[in-house]
Amino acid sequence: MRVFKSLVLLFLLLVVRGSMVQLKNGGYEDIVIAINPELSEDHNIIRNIQDMVKEASTYLFNATKQRFFFKAVKIIIPLHWLPKPEYLSVKTESYDKADVIVANPYLKYGDDPYTLQYGGCGEKGRYIHFTPDFLLNDNLYNIYGSRAKVFVHEWAHLRWGVFDEYNNDAPFYVSVNSGKASVEATRCSADITGKYIVQSCTGNSCTTRECKSDEQTKLYEAGCKFVPEKTQNAPASIMYMQSLPSVVEFCDQSTHNEKATNLQNKMCNYHSTWEVIMNSPDFSNTSPINSASPPFETSFSLLQTKDRAVCLVLDVSGSMAGNNRIKRLKQAAEIFLLQIIETGSWVGIVTFHSTAQIETYLQQIINENVRQDLTKYLPISAGGGTNICTGVRKGFEVIKQKYSNLYGSEIVLLTDGEDGGMSSCLTEVKNSGSIIHTIALGPNAAPELEQFSNMTGGLRFYATDTVDSNSLIDAFSGISSGSGNISEQSIQLESTAQSVAVKQWMNGTVTVDSTVGNDTFFVVTWDRSTSSPDILLRDPKGKEYRTSNFTVSDLNLRTARLNIAGTAEVGDWYYWIQNKHTESQVISMIVTSRAASLAVPPVTVKALMNKDTNNFPNPMVIYAEVSQGFLPVLGATVMATVEPQTGSAVELRLLDDGSGADITKNDGIYSKYFTSFRGNGRYNLKVRVQGKDKTVRLRRRQSRALYVPGYIENGEIKMNAPRPEPSDDEIQAKLGSFNRVASGGSFVMENVPSGGITDVFPPCKIIDLEAQYEEDKIHLSWTAPGNDFDVGQADRYIIKMSESLLDLRNTFEDATSVNTSSLVPKPAGTKESFQFKPENVTIENGTIIYFAIRAIDNASLTSEVSNVVQAAQFVPPKESLPDTLPTEVITKSVPTQESLPDTIPTEVITNSVPKQGSFLLRFLLMLSMTVSMFQY
Repeated sequence: MRVFKSLVLLFLLLVVRGSMVQLKNGGYEDIVIAINPELSEDHNIIRNIQDMVKEASTYLFNATKQRFFFKAVKIIIPLHWLPKPEYLSVKTESYDKADVIVANPYLKYGDDPYTLQYGGCGEKGRYIHFTPDFLLNDNLYNIYGSRAKVFVHEWAHLRWGVFDEYNNDAPFYVSVNSGKASVEATRCSADITGKYIVQSCTGNSCTTRECKSDEQTKLYEAGCKFVPEKTQNAPASIMYMQSLPSVVEFCDQSTHNEKATNLQNKMCNYHSTWEVIMNSPDFSNTSPINSASPPFETSFSLLQTKDRAVCLVLDVSGSMAGNNRIKRLKQAAEIFLLQIIETGSWVGIVTFHSTAQIETYLQQIINENVRQDLTKYLPISAGGGTNICTGVRKGFEVIKQKYSNLYGSEIVLLTDGEDGGMSSCLTEVKNSGSIIHTIALGPNAAPELEQFSNMTGGLRFYATDTVDSNSLIDAFSGISSGSGNISEQSIQLESTAQSVAVKQWMNGTVTVDSTVGNDTFFVVTWDRSTSSPDILLRDPKGKEYRTSNFTVSDLNLRTARLNIAGTAEVGDWYYWIQNKHTESQVISMIVTSRAASLAVPPVTVKALMNKDTNNFPNPMVIYAEVSQGFLPVLGATVMATVEPQTGSAVELRLLDDGSGADITKNDGIYSKYFTSFRGNGRYNLKVRVQGKDKTVRLRRRQSRALYVPGYIENGEIKMNAPRPEPSDDEIQAKLGSFNRVASGGSFVMENVPSGGITDVFPPCKIIDLEAQYEEDKIHLSWTAPGNDFDVGQADRYIIKMSESLLDLRNTFEDATSVNTSSLVPKPAGTKESFQFKPENVTIENGTIIYFAIRAIDNASLTSEVSNVVQAAQFVPPKESLPDTLPTEVITKSVPTQESLPDTIPTEVITNSVPKQGSFLLRFLLMLSMTVSMFQY
C-alpha cells in the first residue's frame, strides 16, 4: 500500500529576504549571481554564466508565451580574484543576498542544481545553487540537459514557487482506469514515453534489462528507472525533464498529470505549474510582448567585492543615559569590535546627538592591538537631542576619507530616540551604495528607522531595555560579513542572562563541537557592581579557569573576557558564576567562536520571519535554517524567543516535522506559527539550537534538477553513469553535541487591537493526512493542529469523503460526512489516529474514494481543508494475471483450491491464477479488493 500527500497553500509567505530583483516590462533586472569566495579564479565560470543566462532568456521567453526574459544580471567576483578594468565595485549587493550562488558542495556527490525553498506553493525561494563543476563540465549535459534549460527550471522554483514534477522517493504510481491498474512513472506530462530499465555495472562494464517485480511484494525491484525516449512529441514539462529536446513548456491545465505522486501536486493541490505561474504577481503585472524573441539581450555587470568597511554610528543623545543604555551599548559594541568583526576589516566610529562627531576614522583590524584601540573610542556619556541624518552623513564622511565612494560600505546605526527629520536624508541614503544596518534600542526609537535598512538591504534589529534578554549584545553579534566566507565569521554558541540574587550562583553548560573552536571567547557581563563576580570555568578535560584568568578592561568595568588559546577543547564546558554584589544583579554569559578548519564548514543557524511588517490578524511564521555547509541538519532541538516592545517574551519550539507551519519534513528548516501578539510595534527574534549526539544527521536538499538515468535513441538504450550517492556514513553528521544562538532580527506588528485580542486564529491546516485500508475499515492518521494554528488544542474534527477529488477540495461541506462523535482532538503536534467503516458508499470495481479533514476550535473557527488522500479499489480481471504486476499495492499469495481458508483475506490478491481454476476460486478472486492509497 502506498501513500502520497496533497498540500494546499495556506498563506503566501514572503520568505525571500534581500533579493533586489525587479521586473520591468517583462524583463528581470538586478539579478545577482555571486561566486563563492572560496573558489579559485577561473574566468570560464563567468563566461559560462553569461552564456547560460543569455540562452535561458530566450528559452524562458518562449516557455512563458512571450512574457518574461532576463534583462540585466550582476555577477559578484570574489575579492581575491585579480582586479580587472571592467570590474566595478559592489554597492548593496552581497553574496548572502544573492539570487544565485556558485559554490562547491559540502559532499563530493553534489552537482545537482537545486533551489532552497522555505515555503509552500507560490512562495519565492531563497536562492539557486550551482556548483562550479556544473558550470564547467560539459559532460553533465546528458544528465541535466543544457544549462540554460536547467536555469529556467530553477528560476521557476525561485521566483514562482513551483515544485518538481518527478519524485525520486516515489518514482512510480498506480493508475486505475476502468478497473485496470497500471504502473506509471511519476512525470508530467503523462504523454512522455519510455521504458522501465535496470542497469547493472561491474567495474566499467554495464548491462541493462527491463525491470522485474519483487517476488515477495510484486513491486518493481530496487534500482528500476524510467528511461525516456530521446525523441518525444510532448512539449511539457520544464519542471519534469527539461533536458528532453521537445520540452519547451510548463505543464498547463490541459497537460497536467494530477495522478502523479510529485511535489507539484503535493504542494500546489493538483494545480499545474503554469496555473501557479499565472497566479503570481509577476504574471498579473505584465502583458505578452509582441515579439518572436526577447526585446533586449541580457546585459551583465561584473562587480568585485572589497575589504569590509564598517562605521558604527551611535546615538549618545540624552535618552541614552536612561535604563543603563550607554553602558550596555559599550558592552555590546565592545563584543562586536573584539570578537565579531572579521580580521582585515576597516572600522570607524561616529557618535551623534543634535550634532555628530567622528571618534575615529577607519582603522584596519590587523591584530588584537587595533581591536583594543578601537574600544577606547566607544562612548561613555550621553546628552543632547537626536539628529539621525547628521550621524549618518558623518558616517559617510568617515568612509569617504579612505574610499572615493560609499559602494559596498556598511553603517551600523543605533538609536533610541525619535527624529522628525529623518526624511531629509532618505534619498541620499538610498542612492549612496552603502548598506545600513539598524538597531532600534528601547520602545521610543524612531519608527522610520527601518526604512534605511529596507532601502539598502541592511539587517534590522530591535533591543529592549530588559537586560536579561541580551538583545543588544545579540544584535551586534548578528552583524557578520555577508561575503559568504563562513570560516571567517564569528559564530555565537551561547548568549544567556539572568537575575542572580546576592551570594547565589548562575551555572550552565556550553558545548564546543568539532566544527568550531578557533578564536573562542567566554564573556561574562553584569549590570551593577564595579567588581567582577566569582567565575569558575572548566573545560572538557578538567582544566579550570578562574576569575583571575579573565580580563577586565579599565574602560569597561562590567565585562570579563577570556580568550581560549589555540583551538578550544571539544566537549562540554561548565561554568559557575557567583554574585558577590550587595544586591541582585543581571549576569550574562556570551560565548563566540569561529570555524576550527577551513576544510570543514561549521554548523550554522539562520533565523528569520516570513515578513518584516505584519498586519493583524495575520500570523507570523518563524523559521530557523540549521545546516552544515549546504546540507540540512536534522534532529536538533530549536527554541525561538520572541520579545515584544511591551510585555513578556514568548518561547516557542520550532519543528521540522512537516505539519503546521512546517511545509516539508526533514529539510533542516524548523518552523512555527506565532500569534501571541502583545500590541503594535517592534518584536525581536532569538533562536537557540541544541544538537545531541545520536539525533543529528544530514540530508540532501530537495527541489533539484532531475538526474536523467539515460535515453532511448532509435531503439537503443544509452544509459548515463549511475548517479553517485554518498554512503550513510558520509551523510551522517559526526558533530557530537552542539549549541548555537542566532538573532533573527526584528519585525513590526500593525493594527493589533488595543483593548485585548479575542480568538481570531483558527486551527492550522492539516497537511499530513494519511490513510490505509485495514480489512473493511479505513484508518486515517494525521498530526493534530492547535486551537490557534499549531498551538493549543482544537475542539473537534470534520471528516468528509467523496468520489470526486475536486468536489472534496472545492465543496468540502457538500461531501459525505464521516461520524466523528467519538473523536476528541489531542494537543497540537500529537499524532492522531482514527478508524471507521465507510457507510452509504457502493464499492465497485475501480471505485476511488477521497478523504479530507478540517479542525474546528472552541470559538467555531475552522481550519482550511486538509490535504486529500485517495483510496482506490480494484478487482483484477478474470483472465490470468501476469507473473509480475508492477503495482504499488499490498500482495498476498493465493492459496490452492484444496487449502482455501475459512476466512477470505481482504488484501489484494495479485498472484497468477490458472485459467482453469474452479468457479469458487474465480469468485473469491472477484471478491478480492485492491487498495492503493495516494497521499498527496
